[in-house]
Amino acid sequence: MTDTWLRCRTPRERPAVRLVCLPHAGGTAGPYAVWGTALPEDTELSAVQYPGREDRLAEPPAGDLRGLVDGVAAALLPLTDRPLVLFGHSFGAVVAHEAALRLSAWGAAPGHLVVSGRRAPSLPARGDMHTRSDDELVAELVRLGGTRGDLLADPAVRAAYLPAVRADFKLAETHHRPAAPPLRCPVTAVLGEADTEVDEEQARAWATHTSGPFTLRAYPGGHFYFTPRREPVLRLLGDITRAVATADTRC
Repeated sequence: MTDTWLRCRTPRERPAVRLVCLPHAGGTAGPYAVWGTALPEDTELSAVQYPGREDRLAEPPAGDLRGLVDGVAAALLPLTDRPLVLFGHSFGAVVAHEAALRLSAWGAAPGHLVVSGRRAPSLPARGDMHTRSDDELVAELVRLGGTRGDLLADPAVRAAYLPAVRADFKLAETHHRPAAPPLRCPVTAVLGEADTEVDEEQARAWATHTSGPFTLRAYPGGHFYFTPRREPVLRLLGDITRAVATADTRC
């Protein structure tokens, strides 16, 4: 199960803390591999690989959020023998939050949840890109800045890539959690100052999803603020993982 869902390029024999990254809609585990070398040496980095992409291309993308979270949470559970930090960007923030709730219900809550580029799930769901044409969906991906437009000009790439993107967008655009039980662990919300998908007020609403400490951070840039400059978010994650490892704030 873990091998199916998680990719770890730099395993540690006895990590003090584990960091797991959950990608955006259509995203893959691959880009997070380089993050591991910039984190503290006692931090083990893994990234979630959703079905329907890269080495899981032969699998259908997730058709419902519950099923997706079932797989992710089950894969994360064995990692909770060490303090666990979850970082989810955009759609990944939705999955990370739901997985944190599931782990908490199992008595294995993460030590910290970091939600990036996403409005709080208690706010009304919005968006209809999953119902739009392929051309409109590609234009939106290019506008957001997470995908190269020249790659998606290739019909074969579109045919392989867009089904997973559309499936993820559907789950993201229809997700609403008005009455989720609050987590007890710290939550940090992060956004780009020029992000068109979430503003500070919408990001600050994540505070209602925990009874623990809440922090809001904003960095220069748009929805993919960390693509041109990873250093600020990696410093933040380094600070968080060191604090969790020291305090072992599992709750």
